[in-house]
Amino acid sequence: MSTDYIINKGLDIKLLGDAEKTIVDLNAKRFAIKPTDFIGCFPKMLVKEGDKVKAGSPLFFDKYRPDIKFSSPVSGEIKSLVRGAKRKLLEIIVESDGKGESEDFGTKDIADLNKDTIIEKMLESGIWPMIRQRPYSTIADPKIEPKAIFVSAFSSAPLAPDFDLIVHGQGDAFQHGLDVLAKLTTGKVYLNIHKEKNLSKVFLNSKNVQINTFAGPHPSGNVSVHANRVNPINKGEVIWYANPQEVIAIGNFFLSGKVDSKRVFAFTGSEVNNPRYYKSFVGACITNMCSGNIKSDNNRFISGDVLTGEKIYKDGFMGYYHSMATVIPEGDYHEFFGWILPGMNKFSVSGTFISKLFKNRKYRLDTNLHGGERAFVMTGKFETVFPFDIYPLQLIKAIMVEDIDLMEELGIYEIDDEDFALCEVIDTSKTEIQKIVRQGLDLMRKEMS
Repeated sequence: MSTDYIINKGLDIKLLGDAEKTIVDLNAKRFAIKPTDFIGCFPKMLVKEGDKVKAGSPLFFDKYRPDIKFSSPVSGEIKSLVRGAKRKLLEIIVESDGKGESEDFGTKDIADLNKDTIIEKMLESGIWPMIRQRPYSTIADPKIEPKAIFVSAFSSAPLAPDFDLIVHGQGDAFQHGLDVLAKLTTGKVYLNIHKEKNLSKVFLNSKNVQINTFAGPHPSGNVSVHANRVNPINKGEVIWYANPQEVIAIGNFFLSGKVDSKRVFAFTGSEVNNPRYYKSFVGACITNMCSGNIKSDNNRFISGDVLTGEKIYKDGFMGYYHSMATVIPEGDYHEFFGWILPGMNKFSVSGTFISKLFKNRKYRLDTNLHGGERAFVMTGKFETVFPFDIYPLQLIKAIMVEDIDLMEELGIYEIDDEDFALCEVIDTSKTEIQKIVRQGLDLMRKEMS
């Protein structure tokens, strides 16, 4: 059984720099696991600089949940432990030896394994962090029963990767991963696909899941939107979720007994000469993506999409959960009376600029905010791009004053910071809304733990 959903509220931001549908080998030599990618994780190291590791060797564990381990994506040597302010651990950098050696965790028929055994094997191997939970977007708690598991087979963000291309030829592993997930819940596993974009037989022929189709503008690909329409999250309830590449990795792990850290990344953006897909491993360094492939010098490098991604350097590393990297111009300039100009090449939501008339134009946007932060202005615009039955501005204000009861009443359990990315884009007050929402979610997580 499948259900069709149409998302009417939202906004598609069309940018230059879509990735060409070709996949090449990245040949990266350095990889990094970043503890900062895991919300609420306090890392305790199991290795030191100079140690030799294999793919699947544990690197660190969570101080408050020691059963949750994080493993090396490749075999090689621990090159560096990068720390920031107050010795906060930022990166564990592994230099590959090219041998591809892996820890062997043994294979067993999934039909013979129960939920507890599956969780135990995933925890031991360090692939458990591939599954996250809502609310809060933390690593899934293996001791909690999720009411459902969501697999989102598409992203609606600007320049989003084509998951049909990425999963091509990996149907067996994907189905095996879905079978594993189905063993982890007494509820349903929902595979959410795009009505027009997801035409791969890997998705359409999937079994042991309920397939739902979605159509509409961004954020129609967000997990929160899918859950809100299919099986809403109420107070005290938990859902788990993963993306298609993580499902494939889980499937391959149980098929081979070895950790599968292979990933395909889309390298996109207006400042990339040849935007395309690269195959490598989790946490790959983007240096080889950038080498001879960037148009100008003053750019913003992003692991993820332009709305929710993380700023990195041109020799930085992909985030654990990211399937794309984006390069756009840095907007470190001042524009004198820019609002007076007709704005033929400026992206416009409100109709302030003439460019609003060109519906299908793609833009070369930079990071300039075109103004400074100011008091909230009641425009009623947030509701036009926010596809939830929630008052976004009121929820943001409740978070700012840390009114926990009001935050609950206004639906904070149903959303994540990424769901407010478009509100942040169109906000005339230039407020860092996603940061505020994340602080609210962290406050709720601490209060409810």
